[in-house]
Amino acid sequence: MKKGIIALLTICLAAANATAAQVPQLANVQARNITSLNGEWNYIIDVQEEGYYDYRMNPTAWGFFRNAKPQRPEDLIEYDFDKAAVMNIPGDWNTQNEQLFFYEGTVWFKRTFEWHHKADDHRTILYFGAVNYEARVWVNGRNAGYHVGGFTPFNMDITDLLTDGDNFVIVKVDNKRKAENVPTQIFDWWNYGGITRDVLLIDVAPVYIENYKLCLDKSAPDQISFNVNLNEKLAGQQITLSIPELKITKKLVTDDNGTAQVQFKARKLQLWSPDNPKLYDVEITLADETLNDRIGFRTIETKGKQLLLNGKPIFLKGISIHDEKPNGGGRTNSVDDARTLLSWARELGCNYVRLAHYPHNEYMVREAEKMGILVWSEIPVYWTITWTNPDTYANAERQLTDMIRRDQNRANVLIWSVANETPHSPERDKFLSSLAKTARSLDDTRLISMAMEVTSASNYKNRLQDNMNEYVDVISFNQYIGWYRDVNDAPKMEWEIPYDKPVIVSEFGGGARYGLHGDKNERWTEEFQENLYIENLAMLDKIEGLVGTTPWIMKDFRSPRRVLDGIQDYYNRKGLYSDKGEKKKAFYILQSWYSTK
Repeated sequence: MKKGIIALLTICLAAANATAAQVPQLANVQARNITSLNGEWNYIIDVQEEGYYDYRMNPTAWGFFRNAKPQRPEDLIEYDFDKAAVMNIPGDWNTQNEQLFFYEGTVWFKRTFEWHHKADDHRTILYFGAVNYEARVWVNGRNAGYHVGGFTPFNMDITDLLTDGDNFVIVKVDNKRKAENVPTQIFDWWNYGGITRDVLLIDVAPVYIENYKLCLDKSAPDQISFNVNLNEKLAGQQITLSIPELKITKKLVTDDNGTAQVQFKARKLQLWSPDNPKLYDVEITLADETLNDRIGFRTIETKGKQLLLNGKPIFLKGISIHDEKPNGGGRTNSVDDARTLLSWARELGCNYVRLAHYPHNEYMVREAEKMGILVWSEIPVYWTITWTNPDTYANAERQLTDMIRRDQNRANVLIWSVANETPHSPERDKFLSSLAKTARSLDDTRLISMAMEVTSASNYKNRLQDNMNEYVDVISFNQYIGWYRDVNDAPKMEWEIPYDKPVIVSEFGGGARYGLHGDKNERWTEEFQENLYIENLAMLDKIEGLVGTTPWIMKDFRSPRRVLDGIQDYYNRKGLYSDKGEKKKAFYILQSWYSTK
């Protein structure tokens, strides 16, 4: 009897693991023939992962992913998605169900949808903008794919798993923190679980444009470079690039690798900049498929301690931002969220934002591009990663690759950042230098940086020393003089940065509870934060080669590390705006300083 159950379980597992084809990330998803699966999804909270492991009573109906239904009155099936509660997707579970506010673990999600066969052998791709953190996906009870990482998109070809008519997709989402993850177990933001970004079905031809890059050539800034690749290594396929406003039409033919490239002169080109965020309509056509995009052209480089945009020095008037909704907590998931946050940055006087500490929603990057706001984008290599674990490195490199692949055509992306506040060690240097080399190999038209820590301090002299200096284009560091170091130290502070590269102060600041007033030396008051900004900005003005700042942070954001009752209440209070969007006094100090730059 026991052998029979084991054999039956083996057959069941084999069927469940009949997988769909994993496919590389698609460029410009929104321009394709898409069907949204956003909306209400049924969900089941599974604290002990019974739905994944519990086959004790009925191996043939093993696992929630089968969406099993009783066939006879005596059948025992201890779950029913159709009777389960619903949750809005995209969205995090922490802010949609108060029982899940602190929850870290497994939640199952299920959505039914209608699909019909295409007469011309088109394929169907299932796309997720992001799922935090581990996602296991089944379509009609069969394995569709697996993804690790909470902030980058992934997709899979599910054509062979679909049936004509009604179908269902089930996703097991697990946001438990682990030492080997990226980020690791400890981080200073809320661990929002769930399917946090768009879910789409994408209809594509058997041969389609997988990815492309269109930009000014780094070696010849008066020349446009275009590279494109297909989903298959297929030679002889004709691709047409058109930029109507520039009266440009180029025809390319793919090589044996399914790739094609061309360079050509750009005449009378208006360059993208914060003052003139010019975007050109672009059309890329393969057979009957045309992808429409809006792309800007600009150059970015360093010269000694200068940062040059389109050949001219620029000062980056920035602010750091978390991917959290403008009013209260919760992951951003809409164009409106992005526009609100970016409009606050604009009101502050910013031409630049640091999207910390992980890739933000694609809406954020695209809306910033339209508004003329430059972007620092980074992956969550945060604090102490397991530097010697090969799987951890592979995870980080995959997130870096996916971030670059998604946003490589956005003119406003200025910097790819590979880390934040990582303690020094030979193992860390090897890990991060490899990431920097990967970023440069994927995209040499942008700058590489990371948020370093100041490790050498003597009295009131700080010297920045970091072996990663040779791998980055911009020296960036975080400092919290006046908050984690003695109050009122800033006026006495001197800085030595022994590298002939531009400098960005990637973080500084201090906390204040909106509406709490008192003396400038009384912590948590708006006056304390205001004075901290006054003294820090005067100190920063003395740093040689300073080309920008991104103070920490634009708005108060949720963090489980911030537990002070009546003050923090699980919010990091370093925002210039409160969690409800109210301006603190320090806002006006920074706004005034930026008006002089």
